[in-house]
Amino acid sequence: MTSQSNVADYLVDRRGLRRKLTFWRVLAALAVVAALAVGGWRLFGDGQVAVGAPHIARVSIEGVIDGDRDTIKLLDDVGKSKAAAVLLTIESPGGTTTGSEVLYEGIRQLAAKKPVVAVVGNMAASGAYIAAIGADHIFAHGNSLVGSIGVLFAFPNFSKLMNTVGVEYETVKSAPLKASPNGMEPTTPEARAALSGLVADSFEWFKGLVRDRRGMSDAELAAVDDGRVFSGRQAMPLKLIDGIGGEKEAIAWLVEDKGVAKDLPVRDWRRGRALERLGILGMAARLATSAGFPGAEKLGAWLENTANYHSVDGLMAIWPLPFAR
Repeated sequence: MTSQSNVADYLVDRRGLRRKLTFWRVLAALAVVAALAVGGWRLFGDGQVAVGAPHIARVSIEGVIDGDRDTIKLLDDVGKSKAAAVLLTIESPGGTTTGSEVLYEGIRQLAAKKPVVAVVGNMAASGAYIAAIGADHIFAHGNSLVGSIGVLFAFPNFSKLMNTVGVEYETVKSAPLKASPNGMEPTTPEARAALSGLVADSFEWFKGLVRDRRGMSDAELAAVDDGRVFSGRQAMPLKLIDGIGGEKEAIAWLVEDKGVAKDLPVRDWRRGRALERLGILGMAARLATSAGFPGAEKLGAWLENTANYHSVDGLMAIWPLPFAR
């Protein structure tokens, strides 16, 4: 009897333990759902407020410019929103010429609907300067770097290394310039000439944009089109920018010159974040940032830059030339 009693007590205890485990599992799942909901609200709440009320939309152009669809869609969404004006903050060394062209066109389409003012942070060089001149007015800090008007085509050449290790790279081509240059053999004069023609064509396009948008004469353009960057103080008399200052000065210009209502709130508009492509690691970084954990914001920024990094090929409008691509 005693043995049967012990078995019964054991079974009762196991059932009770299972009920308790089920309770805590459900509670833990609810806690995770609640944390995700709170994190999502904190991360995206401002964007929802921005859509529904008059405001100044802040759109950030950062990193290497490649004309990604998320950024172009974001510009289109801002154009359809209740935003009274757009504050374009730029922090970029440039990017591909095609990406810069697509971004410039998106900014010009946005500027046809709302006044757009650009504010340069540390740098708006090359392709990023193309984006800046898409705005109606440009402000930069005295020590910001702007300009680098020019185009390049860069590729590694391993032909000497291959000769050293005794490796030959052979191809059968339909024409001498097919897939040239390829980096595995010396660049022929004909291939270099063909690339020079591409670079020259894009360079003329770039200069034409600057001439038209900045109202420069040929002589004024010639003074700034040699690929150099200029400080904000240097850029001002060269007509590369319109004023020295930051967001405060840019908003004051919108109020005084474009009739934007005073004291409108500034709301950040963000494209789809690259952290989403990092799965659970990215989600953890976002939730940690929203919860205010020390260092989480820097970790999230590093992860996002990592997710955004990719090889940049073809014609580039970028400064300085990346060491590794």
